[in-house]
Amino acid sequence: MRDCLLLTPDEMAAADRMAGNAGPFGLRRLMENAGAAIAHEVLRHYPRAEAFDILCGPGNNGGDGYVAARILAETGLPVTVWALNDPQDGSDAASAAKGWTGETQPLARFQPRPGALVIDALFGAGLARPLDGEAARAAQVCSEAQIPVLAVDLPSGISGADGTVHGSAFTAATTVTFMARKPGHLLSPGRGRCGELIVADIGISDAIITACAGATFANRSSLWCDALPAVSDDTHKYARGHAAVCSGGPSATGAARLAALAAARAGAGAVTVLSPAGALQVNAMHLTSIMLARVEAAEELVNYAAERKVRSLVIGPGFGVGEKAREFVQAFLAKADDSRALIVDADAITSFANEPDTLFAACRASKAQTVLTPHAGEFARLFPDLAEMRSKLERARQAARRSHCTAVLKGPDTVIAAPDGRAAINTNGTPLLATAGSGDVLAGIIAGLTAQDMPVFEASCAAVWIHAEAARAFGPGLIAEDLPGAIPDVLKRLERGG
Repeated sequence: MRDCLLLTPDEMAAADRMAGNAGPFGLRRLMENAGAAIAHEVLRHYPRAEAFDILCGPGNNGGDGYVAARILAETGLPVTVWALNDPQDGSDAASAAKGWTGETQPLARFQPRPGALVIDALFGAGLARPLDGEAARAAQVCSEAQIPVLAVDLPSGISGADGTVHGSAFTAATTVTFMARKPGHLLSPGRGRCGELIVADIGISDAIITACAGATFANRSSLWCDALPAVSDDTHKYARGHAAVCSGGPSATGAARLAALAAARAGAGAVTVLSPAGALQVNAMHLTSIMLARVEAAEELVNYAAERKVRSLVIGPGFGVGEKAREFVQAFLAKADDSRALIVDADAITSFANEPDTLFAACRASKAQTVLTPHAGEFARLFPDLAEMRSKLERARQAARRSHCTAVLKGPDTVIAAPDGRAAINTNGTPLLATAGSGDVLAGIIAGLTAQDMPVFEASCAAVWIHAEAARAFGPGLIAEDLPGAIPDVLKRLERGG
Protein backbone atom coordinates (compact mmCIF):
# COMPACT_ATOMS: atom_id res chain seq x y z
CA MET A 1 0.00 0.00 0.00
CA ARG A 2 3.05 2.29 0.23
CA ASP A 3 2.78 2.90 -3.52
CA CYS A 4 -0.74 4.29 -3.02
CA LEU A 5 0.22 7.06 -0.59
CA LEU A 6 -0.19 10.64 -1.78
CA LEU A 7 1.47 13.48 0.13
CA THR A 8 0.35 17.08 0.07
CA PRO A 9 3.13 19.65 -0.33
CA ASP A 10 3.00 20.33 3.42
CA GLU A 11 3.25 16.61 4.22
CA MET A 12 6.17 16.21 1.83
CA ALA A 13 7.94 19.16 3.44
CA ALA A 14 7.46 17.50 6.82
CA ALA A 15 8.95 14.27 5.45
CA ASP A 16 11.96 16.21 4.13
CA ARG A 17 12.53 17.80 7.52
CA MET A 18 12.14 14.51 9.37
CA ALA A 19 14.55 12.77 7.00
CA GLY A 20 17.02 15.63 7.27
CA ASN A 21 16.96 15.46 11.05
CA ALA A 22 17.23 11.67 11.08
CA GLY A 23 20.01 11.24 8.55
CA PRO A 24 23.73 11.91 8.77
CA PHE A 25 23.84 14.39 5.87
CA GLY A 26 20.74 16.54 6.41
CA LEU A 27 18.55 18.17 3.80
CA ARG A 28 21.52 19.08 1.61
CA ARG A 29 22.07 15.39 0.85
CA LEU A 30 18.42 15.02 -0.15
CA MET A 31 18.85 17.95 -2.55
CA GLU A 32 21.93 16.28 -4.05
CA ASN A 33 19.96 13.07 -4.49
CA ALA A 34 17.06 14.93 -6.09
CA GLY A 35 19.35 16.73 -8.54
CA ALA A 36 21.02 13.45 -9.46
CA ALA A 37 17.62 11.86 -10.05
CA ILE A 38 16.61 14.72 -12.33
CA ALA A 39 19.83 14.44 -14.34
CA HIS A 40 19.40 10.68 -14.66
CA GLU A 41 15.85 11.01 -16.01
CA VAL A 42 16.85 13.84 -18.35
CA LEU A 43 19.55 11.69 -19.96
CA ARG A 44 17.30 8.63 -20.07
CA HIS A 45 14.34 10.39 -21.68
CA TYR A 46 16.06 13.05 -23.79
CA PRO A 47 19.29 11.53 -25.13
CA ARG A 48 19.09 13.66 -28.28
CA ALA A 49 18.82 17.01 -26.47
CA GLU A 50 21.43 19.43 -27.82
CA ALA A 51 21.48 21.67 -24.75
CA PHE A 52 19.80 22.18 -21.38
CA ASP A 53 18.09 25.36 -20.21
CA ILE A 54 17.44 25.06 -16.47
CA LEU A 55 15.05 27.60 -14.95
CA CYS A 56 15.84 27.90 -11.23
CA GLY A 57 13.72 29.54 -8.59
CA PRO A 58 15.01 30.81 -5.24
CA GLY A 59 13.78 27.89 -3.11
CA ASN A 60 14.50 24.19 -2.76
CA ASN A 61 13.03 23.43 -6.19
CA GLY A 62 15.64 25.76 -7.66
CA GLY A 63 18.28 24.10 -5.50
CA ASP A 64 17.43 20.77 -7.11
CA GLY A 65 17.85 22.48 -10.48
CA TYR A 66 21.32 23.83 -9.64
CA VAL A 67 22.48 20.35 -8.64
CA ALA A 68 21.07 18.87 -11.86
CA ALA A 69 22.84 21.59 -13.85
CA ARG A 70 26.21 20.69 -12.30
CA ILE A 71 25.76 17.00 -13.07
CA LEU A 72 24.46 17.55 -16.62
CA ALA A 73 27.41 19.83 -17.41
CA GLU A 74 29.63 16.80 -16.99
CA THR A 75 28.12 15.38 -20.21
CA GLY A 76 29.84 18.11 -22.18
CA LEU A 77 26.59 19.50 -23.56
CA PRO A 78 25.81 23.21 -23.12
CA VAL A 79 23.97 23.96 -19.85
CA THR A 80 22.59 27.38 -18.97
CA VAL A 81 20.90 28.28 -15.71
CA TRP A 82 18.24 30.99 -15.91
CA ALA A 83 17.81 32.30 -12.39
CA LEU A 84 14.77 33.94 -10.83
CA ASN A 85 16.17 35.79 -7.80
CA ASP A 86 18.94 34.48 -5.57
CA PRO A 87 18.33 31.82 -2.91
CA GLN A 88 18.26 33.00 0.69
CA ASP A 89 21.72 33.22 2.25
CA GLY A 90 22.58 30.17 4.31
CA SER A 91 19.88 27.98 2.76
CA ASP A 92 20.46 24.60 1.15
CA ALA A 93 19.41 26.14 -2.17
CA ALA A 94 22.10 28.84 -1.76
CA SER A 95 24.68 26.13 -1.12
CA ALA A 96 23.57 24.29 -4.26
CA ALA A 97 23.74 27.52 -6.28
CA LYS A 98 27.33 28.13 -5.14
CA GLY A 99 28.21 24.65 -6.39
CA TRP A 100 27.18 25.66 -9.91
CA THR A 101 30.03 27.46 -11.68
CA GLY A 102 28.68 27.41 -15.22
CA GLU A 103 26.77 30.02 -17.20
CA THR A 104 23.97 31.79 -15.31
CA GLN A 105 21.62 34.31 -16.87
CA PRO A 106 18.65 36.22 -15.42
CA LEU A 107 15.31 34.62 -16.19
CA ALA A 108 14.23 37.91 -17.75
CA ARG A 109 16.46 37.13 -20.75
CA PHE A 110 15.28 33.55 -21.24
CA GLN A 111 14.18 32.46 -24.69
CA PRO A 112 13.80 28.76 -25.62
CA ARG A 113 16.48 27.43 -27.97
CA PRO A 114 15.68 24.95 -30.74
CA GLY A 115 17.00 21.52 -29.82
CA ALA A 116 17.31 22.35 -26.11
CA LEU A 117 15.39 20.76 -23.25
CA VAL A 118 13.87 23.17 -20.74
CA ILE A 119 13.96 22.02 -17.11
CA ASP A 120 11.38 23.84 -14.99
CA ALA A 121 12.86 24.07 -11.48
CA LEU A 122 11.17 27.34 -10.56
CA PHE A 123 8.61 26.48 -7.88
CA GLY A 124 7.21 22.93 -8.06
CA ALA A 125 4.34 21.66 -5.93
CA GLY A 126 4.50 24.14 -3.08
CA LEU A 127 3.43 27.28 -4.95
CA ALA A 128 0.04 28.52 -3.73
CA ARG A 129 -0.26 31.68 -5.85
CA PRO A 130 -0.34 32.52 -9.54
CA LEU A 131 2.87 32.75 -11.52
CA ASP A 132 3.72 36.36 -12.26
CA GLY A 133 6.40 38.45 -13.88
CA GLU A 134 9.26 36.61 -15.52
CA ALA A 135 8.06 33.19 -14.37
CA ALA A 136 4.71 33.67 -16.11
CA ARG A 137 6.49 34.97 -19.22
CA ALA A 138 8.78 31.91 -19.25
CA ALA A 139 5.78 29.57 -19.13
CA GLN A 140 4.17 31.46 -21.98
CA VAL A 141 7.21 31.46 -24.28
CA CYS A 142 7.77 27.74 -23.69
CA SER A 143 4.16 27.08 -24.66
CA GLU A 144 4.40 29.24 -27.76
CA ALA A 145 7.66 27.60 -28.84
CA GLN A 146 6.24 24.10 -28.22
CA ILE A 147 9.56 23.23 -26.64
CA PRO A 148 9.81 20.05 -24.50
CA VAL A 149 9.76 20.76 -20.76
CA LEU A 150 10.78 18.48 -17.90
CA ALA A 151 9.23 19.69 -14.64
CA VAL A 152 10.84 19.23 -11.25
CA ASP A 153 8.23 17.98 -8.75
CA LEU A 154 5.25 19.59 -10.55
CA PRO A 155 4.96 22.04 -13.44
CA SER A 156 5.27 25.51 -11.90
CA GLY A 157 1.92 27.27 -11.62
CA ILE A 158 -0.02 24.13 -10.67
CA SER A 159 -1.14 23.49 -7.11
CA GLY A 160 0.32 20.32 -5.62
CA ALA A 161 -2.57 20.19 -3.18
CA ASP A 162 -5.48 20.23 -5.62
CA GLY A 163 -4.24 20.33 -9.23
CA THR A 164 -5.66 23.75 -10.00
CA VAL A 165 -3.84 26.08 -12.37
CA HIS A 166 -2.99 29.50 -10.98
CA GLY A 167 -3.21 31.64 -14.12
CA SER A 168 -0.16 30.83 -16.25
CA ALA A 169 1.51 27.44 -15.79
CA PHE A 170 4.03 25.22 -17.50
CA THR A 171 2.97 22.15 -19.42
CA ALA A 172 5.50 19.35 -19.09
CA ALA A 173 6.25 16.40 -21.30
CA THR A 174 7.83 14.71 -18.25
CA THR A 175 7.57 15.40 -14.54
CA VAL A 176 10.02 14.05 -11.97
CA THR A 177 8.73 14.07 -8.41
CA PHE A 178 10.29 12.62 -5.29
CA MET A 179 9.28 9.71 -3.05
CA ALA A 180 5.50 10.09 -3.46
CA ARG A 181 2.99 11.62 -5.81
CA LYS A 182 1.01 14.69 -4.80
CA PRO A 183 -2.75 15.13 -5.25
CA GLY A 184 -2.02 17.74 -7.91
CA HIS A 185 -0.41 15.09 -10.11
CA LEU A 186 -3.72 13.20 -10.31
CA LEU A 187 -6.41 15.89 -10.11
CA SER A 188 -7.50 17.81 -13.20
CA PRO A 189 -6.40 20.05 -14.74
CA GLY A 190 -2.98 19.43 -13.22
CA ARG A 191 -2.87 15.80 -14.31
CA GLY A 192 -3.12 16.91 -17.93
CA ARG A 193 -0.08 19.19 -17.55
CA CYS A 194 2.36 16.67 -16.05
CA GLY A 195 3.07 14.43 -19.03
CA GLU A 196 4.82 11.21 -18.02
CA LEU A 197 5.11 11.14 -14.23
CA ILE A 198 8.23 9.62 -12.66
CA VAL A 199 8.55 9.08 -8.90
CA ALA A 200 12.23 9.10 -7.93
CA ASP A 201 13.66 7.66 -4.73
CA ILE A 202 15.93 10.20 -3.02
CA GLY A 203 16.60 8.21 0.14
CA ILE A 204 13.72 9.02 2.49
CA SER A 205 12.63 5.87 4.31
CA ASP A 206 9.23 4.29 3.86
CA ALA A 207 8.68 4.69 7.60
CA ILE A 208 9.03 8.48 7.35
CA ILE A 209 6.80 8.72 4.27
CA THR A 210 4.12 6.62 5.99
CA ALA A 211 4.39 8.66 9.20
CA CYS A 212 3.92 11.95 7.35
CA ALA A 213 1.17 10.80 4.97
CA GLY A 214 -2.44 11.63 5.68
CA ALA A 215 -5.45 9.69 4.47
CA THR A 216 -5.20 10.46 0.75
CA PHE A 217 -4.40 7.66 -1.68
CA ALA A 218 -3.90 6.94 -5.33
CA ASN A 219 -6.60 4.49 -6.35
CA ARG A 220 -4.48 1.53 -7.39
CA SER A 221 -5.27 -2.15 -6.97
CA SER A 222 -2.86 -2.50 -4.04
CA LEU A 223 -5.14 -0.17 -2.05
CA TRP A 224 -8.03 -2.64 -1.95
CA CYS A 225 -6.99 -5.97 -3.52
CA ASP A 226 -6.75 -7.68 -0.12
CA ALA A 227 -10.44 -6.90 0.45
CA LEU A 228 -11.65 -8.33 -2.88
CA PRO A 229 -14.18 -11.14 -2.36
CA ALA A 230 -12.80 -14.66 -2.69
CA VAL A 231 -14.92 -17.65 -3.70
CA SER A 232 -14.54 -20.66 -1.41
CA ASP A 233 -15.03 -24.28 -2.47
CA ASP A 234 -18.23 -24.72 -0.44
CA THR A 235 -19.97 -21.51 -1.51
CA HIS A 236 -23.43 -21.17 -3.07
CA LYS A 237 -25.17 -18.37 -4.90
CA TYR A 238 -26.72 -16.67 -1.88
CA ALA A 239 -23.48 -16.97 0.07
CA ARG A 240 -21.96 -14.85 -2.70
CA GLY A 241 -24.58 -12.19 -2.05
CA HIS A 242 -27.84 -11.00 -3.55
CA ALA A 243 -27.83 -7.65 -5.37
CA ALA A 244 -30.96 -5.92 -6.64
CA VAL A 245 -31.53 -3.01 -9.01
CA CYS A 246 -34.73 -0.98 -9.22
CA SER A 247 -36.04 -0.52 -12.75
CA GLY A 248 -37.88 2.40 -14.25
CA GLY A 249 -41.03 2.23 -16.35
CA PRO A 250 -41.48 0.38 -19.65
CA SER A 251 -39.64 3.01 -21.72
CA ALA A 252 -36.69 3.29 -19.31
CA THR A 253 -35.55 -0.22 -18.40
CA GLY A 254 -32.15 -0.52 -20.07
CA ALA A 255 -30.15 1.34 -17.43
CA ALA A 256 -31.30 -0.98 -14.64
CA ARG A 257 -30.43 -4.05 -16.71
CA LEU A 258 -26.95 -2.66 -17.41
CA ALA A 259 -26.40 -2.18 -13.68
CA ALA A 260 -27.77 -5.64 -12.90
CA LEU A 261 -25.53 -7.36 -15.45
CA ALA A 262 -22.51 -5.48 -14.10
CA ALA A 263 -23.37 -6.61 -10.55
CA ALA A 264 -23.49 -10.20 -11.74
CA ARG A 265 -20.20 -9.92 -13.62
CA ALA A 266 -18.61 -8.39 -10.51
CA GLY A 267 -19.39 -11.60 -8.66
CA ALA A 268 -22.75 -11.28 -6.93
CA GLY A 269 -24.24 -14.77 -6.65
CA ALA A 270 -27.79 -13.65 -7.39
CA VAL A 271 -29.04 -10.47 -9.05
CA THR A 272 -32.64 -9.33 -9.38
CA VAL A 273 -34.21 -6.50 -11.32
CA LEU A 274 -37.09 -5.07 -9.28
CA SER A 275 -39.62 -3.88 -11.82
CA PRO A 276 -42.95 -2.06 -11.80
CA ALA A 277 -45.76 -4.09 -13.29
CA GLY A 278 -45.86 -2.08 -16.49
CA ALA A 279 -42.22 -2.89 -17.27
CA LEU A 280 -42.21 -6.60 -16.36
CA GLN A 281 -42.74 -7.82 -19.89
CA VAL A 282 -40.08 -5.56 -21.37
CA ASN A 283 -37.54 -6.60 -18.75
CA ALA A 284 -38.44 -10.29 -19.06
CA MET A 285 -37.69 -10.21 -22.78
CA HIS A 286 -34.08 -9.18 -22.08
CA LEU A 287 -33.15 -11.11 -18.95
CA THR A 288 -31.79 -14.64 -18.63
CA SER A 289 -29.51 -15.24 -15.64
CA ILE A 290 -30.75 -12.05 -14.00
CA MET A 291 -33.93 -12.64 -11.98
CA LEU A 292 -37.03 -10.44 -12.15
CA ALA A 293 -39.49 -9.47 -9.44
CA ARG A 294 -42.50 -7.15 -9.37
CA VAL A 295 -42.10 -4.24 -6.95
CA GLU A 296 -44.45 -1.29 -7.17
CA ALA A 297 -44.27 0.44 -3.80
CA ALA A 298 -41.72 1.20 -1.11
CA GLU A 299 -43.27 -1.29 1.30
CA GLU A 300 -42.95 -4.05 -1.29
CA LEU A 301 -39.30 -3.13 -1.77
CA VAL A 302 -38.58 -3.40 1.94
CA ASN A 303 -40.40 -6.72 2.25
CA TYR A 304 -38.64 -8.21 -0.77
CA ALA A 305 -35.21 -7.07 0.45
CA ALA A 306 -35.83 -8.65 3.86
CA GLU A 307 -37.32 -11.92 2.59
CA ARG A 308 -34.74 -12.48 -0.15
CA LYS A 309 -31.78 -11.18 1.88
CA VAL A 310 -30.79 -8.44 -0.53
CA ARG A 311 -27.35 -7.24 0.57
CA SER A 312 -26.97 -4.39 -1.90
CA LEU A 313 -29.53 -2.30 -3.73
CA VAL A 314 -29.14 0.18 -6.59
CA ILE A 315 -31.74 2.92 -6.97
CA GLY A 316 -31.47 5.49 -9.73
CA PRO A 317 -30.51 4.24 -13.20
CA GLY A 318 -33.46 5.05 -15.44
CA PHE A 319 -35.75 5.04 -12.40
CA GLY A 320 -37.32 8.45 -12.88
CA VAL A 321 -37.05 11.61 -10.80
CA GLY A 322 -39.59 12.32 -8.09
CA GLU A 323 -41.41 11.23 -4.98
CA LYS A 324 -41.27 7.49 -5.70
CA ALA A 325 -37.45 7.53 -5.79
CA ARG A 326 -37.33 9.42 -2.51
CA GLU A 327 -39.76 6.97 -0.90
CA PHE A 328 -37.76 3.94 -2.07
CA VAL A 329 -34.47 5.33 -0.75
CA GLN A 330 -35.87 6.38 2.62
CA ALA A 331 -37.81 3.16 3.13
CA PHE A 332 -34.81 0.95 2.44
CA LEU A 333 -32.54 3.01 4.67
CA ALA A 334 -35.05 2.97 7.51
CA LYS A 335 -35.25 -0.82 7.63
CA ALA A 336 -31.79 -1.95 6.54
CA ASP A 337 -29.24 -3.35 9.00
CA ASP A 338 -25.48 -2.89 8.87
CA SER A 339 -25.02 -5.81 6.46
CA ARG A 340 -26.88 -3.91 3.71
CA ALA A 341 -25.54 -1.42 1.18
CA LEU A 342 -27.47 1.13 -0.85
CA ILE A 343 -26.08 2.73 -4.02
CA VAL A 344 -27.88 6.01 -4.75
CA ASP A 345 -27.27 6.91 -8.39
CA ALA A 346 -28.54 9.09 -11.23
CA ASP A 347 -32.27 9.86 -10.92
CA ALA A 348 -32.31 8.99 -7.22
CA ILE A 349 -29.68 11.68 -6.57
CA THR A 350 -31.58 14.27 -8.59
CA SER A 351 -34.80 13.38 -6.76
CA PHE A 352 -33.33 14.89 -3.59
CA ALA A 353 -32.07 18.08 -5.26
CA ASN A 354 -34.64 20.26 -3.49
CA GLU A 355 -34.33 18.53 -0.13
CA PRO A 356 -30.82 17.12 0.24
CA ASP A 357 -30.98 17.29 4.03
CA THR A 358 -33.79 14.72 3.94
CA LEU A 359 -31.44 12.28 2.24
CA PHE A 360 -28.53 13.06 4.54
CA ALA A 361 -30.67 12.64 7.66
CA ALA A 362 -31.91 9.27 6.41
CA CYS A 363 -28.34 8.15 5.72
CA ARG A 364 -27.09 9.26 9.13
CA ALA A 365 -29.97 7.51 10.91
CA SER A 366 -29.60 4.26 8.95
CA LYS A 367 -27.39 1.30 9.82
CA ALA A 368 -26.91 0.62 6.11
CA GLN A 369 -23.75 1.61 4.25
CA THR A 370 -24.64 4.11 1.55
CA VAL A 371 -22.80 5.16 -1.59
CA LEU A 372 -23.55 8.30 -3.62
CA THR A 373 -22.28 8.30 -7.21
CA PRO A 374 -22.76 11.81 -8.63
CA HIS A 375 -21.18 13.37 -11.67
CA ALA A 376 -20.38 17.08 -11.39
CA GLY A 377 -23.89 18.26 -12.29
CA GLU A 378 -25.61 15.89 -9.86
CA PHE A 379 -23.12 16.83 -7.16
CA ALA A 380 -24.01 20.51 -7.56
CA ARG A 381 -27.70 19.69 -7.07
CA LEU A 382 -27.05 17.98 -3.73
CA PHE A 383 -24.15 20.12 -2.52
CA PRO A 384 -24.50 23.56 -4.18
CA ASP A 385 -22.19 25.24 -1.66
CA LEU A 386 -19.47 22.59 -1.93
CA ALA A 387 -19.60 22.64 -5.74
CA GLU A 388 -17.94 26.06 -5.65
CA MET A 389 -14.87 24.75 -3.81
CA ARG A 390 -11.66 24.77 -5.83
CA SER A 391 -10.40 21.38 -4.67
CA LYS A 392 -12.28 18.36 -5.97
CA LEU A 393 -10.61 16.30 -3.25
CA GLU A 394 -12.04 18.50 -0.51
CA ARG A 395 -15.44 18.69 -2.23
CA ALA A 396 -15.71 14.91 -2.10
CA ARG A 397 -14.40 14.71 1.48
CA GLN A 398 -16.83 17.28 2.82
CA ALA A 399 -19.72 15.71 0.92
CA ALA A 400 -18.93 12.31 2.47
CA ARG A 401 -18.81 13.79 5.96
CA ARG A 402 -22.02 15.77 5.52
CA SER A 403 -24.03 12.94 3.99
CA HIS A 404 -22.49 10.12 6.07
CA CYS A 405 -22.03 8.27 2.77
CA THR A 406 -19.14 7.11 0.65
CA ALA A 407 -19.05 9.71 -2.12
CA VAL A 408 -17.91 8.75 -5.62
CA LEU A 409 -17.45 12.08 -7.40
CA LYS A 410 -17.10 10.97 -11.00
CA GLY A 411 -15.04 12.42 -13.83
CA PRO A 412 -11.67 11.85 -15.52
CA ASP A 413 -10.15 12.22 -12.04
CA THR A 414 -12.83 10.42 -10.01
CA VAL A 415 -12.46 10.93 -6.25
CA ILE A 416 -13.79 8.37 -3.77
CA ALA A 417 -14.22 9.69 -0.22
CA ALA A 418 -15.39 8.04 3.00
CA PRO A 419 -17.07 9.77 5.95
CA ASP A 420 -14.02 9.01 8.12
CA GLY A 421 -11.79 11.22 5.94
CA ARG A 422 -10.13 8.63 3.71
CA ALA A 423 -10.05 9.62 0.06
CA ALA A 424 -8.65 8.09 -3.12
CA ILE A 425 -8.02 9.71 -6.48
CA ASN A 426 -8.41 7.35 -9.40
CA THR A 427 -5.35 6.78 -11.57
CA ASN A 428 -6.58 4.91 -14.65
CA GLY A 429 -9.49 7.00 -15.91
CA THR A 430 -10.10 7.01 -19.65
CA PRO A 431 -12.20 9.15 -22.01
CA LEU A 432 -13.57 5.88 -23.41
CA LEU A 433 -16.01 5.96 -20.47
CA ALA A 434 -17.61 9.15 -21.75
CA THR A 435 -20.51 7.19 -23.19
CA ALA A 436 -24.16 6.90 -22.19
CA GLY A 437 -24.81 4.17 -19.64
CA SER A 438 -21.28 3.78 -18.32
CA GLY A 439 -22.31 5.26 -14.97
CA ASP A 440 -25.06 2.64 -14.64
CA VAL A 441 -22.42 -0.05 -15.06
CA LEU A 442 -20.27 1.53 -12.34
CA ALA A 443 -23.19 1.52 -9.90
CA GLY A 444 -23.74 -2.15 -10.69
CA ILE A 445 -20.11 -3.07 -10.06
CA ILE A 446 -20.26 -1.37 -6.65
CA ALA A 447 -23.43 -3.33 -5.89
CA GLY A 448 -21.88 -6.60 -6.99
CA LEU A 449 -18.86 -6.12 -4.72
CA THR A 450 -20.78 -4.87 -1.69
CA ALA A 451 -23.22 -7.78 -2.08
CA GLN A 452 -20.23 -10.00 -1.33
CA ASP A 453 -19.56 -8.06 1.88
CA MET A 454 -16.69 -5.99 0.56
CA PRO A 455 -16.51 -2.78 2.67
CA VAL A 456 -18.11 0.12 0.82
CA PHE A 457 -15.08 2.42 0.57
CA GLU A 458 -12.85 -0.36 -0.73
CA ALA A 459 -15.65 -1.66 -2.98
CA SER A 460 -16.21 1.80 -4.45
CA CYS A 461 -12.48 2.27 -5.08
CA ALA A 462 -12.23 -1.17 -6.66
CA ALA A 463 -15.31 -0.62 -8.81
CA VAL A 464 -14.02 2.69 -10.18
CA TRP A 465 -10.68 1.10 -11.08
CA ILE A 466 -12.21 -2.08 -12.57
CA HIS A 467 -14.70 0.02 -14.55
CA ALA A 468 -11.90 2.03 -16.17
CA GLU A 469 -9.69 -1.00 -16.70
CA ALA A 470 -12.53 -2.82 -18.48
CA ALA A 471 -12.95 0.16 -20.80
CA ARG A 472 -9.24 0.25 -21.55
CA ALA A 473 -9.22 -3.46 -22.29
CA PHE A 474 -12.05 -3.10 -24.80
CA GLY A 475 -10.66 0.01 -26.47
CA PRO A 476 -12.12 2.31 -29.14
CA GLY A 477 -15.72 1.78 -30.15
CA LEU A 478 -16.75 1.00 -26.57
CA ILE A 479 -20.40 1.40 -25.59
CA ALA A 480 -21.83 0.74 -22.15
CA GLU A 481 -23.16 -2.69 -23.16
CA ASP A 482 -19.57 -3.82 -23.74
CA LEU A 483 -18.39 -3.06 -20.23
CA PRO A 484 -19.95 -5.91 -18.20
CA GLY A 485 -18.46 -8.51 -20.52
CA ALA A 486 -14.99 -7.02 -20.06
CA ILE A 487 -15.12 -7.21 -16.25
CA PRO A 488 -14.22 -10.94 -15.86
CA ASP A 489 -10.86 -10.55 -17.59
CA VAL A 490 -9.99 -7.66 -15.27
CA LEU A 491 -10.94 -9.78 -12.25
CA LYS A 492 -8.82 -12.67 -13.56
CA ARG A 493 -5.79 -10.40 -13.77
CA LEU A 494 -6.40 -9.18 -10.22
CA GLU A 495 -6.72 -12.77 -9.03
CA ARG A 496 -3.33 -13.54 -10.55
CA GLY A 497 -1.87 -10.45 -8.91
CA GLY A 498 -1.73 -8.43 -12.13
